[in-house]
Amino acid sequence: MNVLVARMDNLGDVLLAGPCVRAVAAGAERVVLLAGPRGRAAGELLPGVDEVVTWCAPWIDPEPPPVTRDETEALVRRLREYSFDAAFVLTSFHQSPLPLALLLRMAGVPWIGAISEDYPGSLLDLRHRVPGDPPEPVRMLSLAEAAGFALPPDDDGGLAIRGPLPPVERLVGDEDYVVVHPAASVPARQPSADRSAAIVRALQAAGRRVVVTGSPSESTLTRQVAGDALDLGGRTDLSELAAVLAAADVVVAPNTGPAHLAAAVGTPVVSLFAPVVPASRWAPYGVPSAVLGDQHAACRDSRARVCPVPGHPCLDRVAPEAVADAVARLSRVWSRRPARR
Repeated sequence: MNVLVARMDNLGDVLLAGPCVRAVAAGAERVVLLAGPRGRAAGELLPGVDEVVTWCAPWIDPEPPPVTRDETEALVRRLREYSFDAAFVLTSFHQSPLPLALLLRMAGVPWIGAISEDYPGSLLDLRHRVPGDPPEPVRMLSLAEAAGFALPPDDDGGLAIRGPLPPVERLVGDEDYVVVHPAASVPARQPSADRSAAIVRALQAAGRRVVVTGSPSESTLTRQVAGDALDLGGRTDLSELAAVLAAADVVVAPNTGPAHLAAAVGTPVVSLFAPVVPASRWAPYGVPSAVLGDQHAACRDSRARVCPVPGHPCLDRVAPEAVADAVARLSRVWSRRPARR
């Protein structure tokens, strides 16, 4: 079978789709991932993906492009060229798979499966429903399983990326360290710069060597947070970041793609988790973790992009010393296995 798997939002969402992708790949000859521009780099690291096609979905991207006939018809023509036998449309609970399912029908895809609460009419052949509030990787994997695809017996169902990872000793040296990644894709999910800087200082006071990471667009924040710690803001691509995270004792991060990347390389995570989305779905999966932050704050389940509560109390009231204590606990109890390849 020649199968399309679509997950069209952020880097972390694509990483969380990994178990589903591997299950499909175990029963298919070829798997093409349809990703948005924000998630493409993660898709290129997923085991089981043979090719990544990128398209920005106007109904999913947080800064959506206009809907145009030319762009839409170009996507349909491109998808038609692949002659897919089947397609899985993966979405978050608040997203609809039906716009993409319509375009896939127009591209001639004969079988389409998705998780959908909305009535799909003839757009879906498998309308899957997931009760409860399971972790996002489990939720997406259940769609593949409902279609008859299963992970191989030796696959533990955790997150994973391709190896080998690039050497990063030139960046981090050879001493043990803890990573602090202060940024998230939206402000509501990250602590203030001052609180992140205080966390760095508390870790250093506890005897930890700290490495601060971030993308090029986050380098101003990482400079402010790092102080005299090692600042790698803007100095790594995604595979290099994965290698930096893989070599860390523990990663401290908000609910953001790099937290899931840390889980994919087998590193414990102290998750500074704002409850604007449920931790039961989005907390680091498959590795030891500590979830810090007030999960009953007024912003709970609001999906707010900017904190609606003055002072951002759910995260900025997390004591830096509590983060250092959580790092110490995870360091003691976790004998880290090699990064999954």
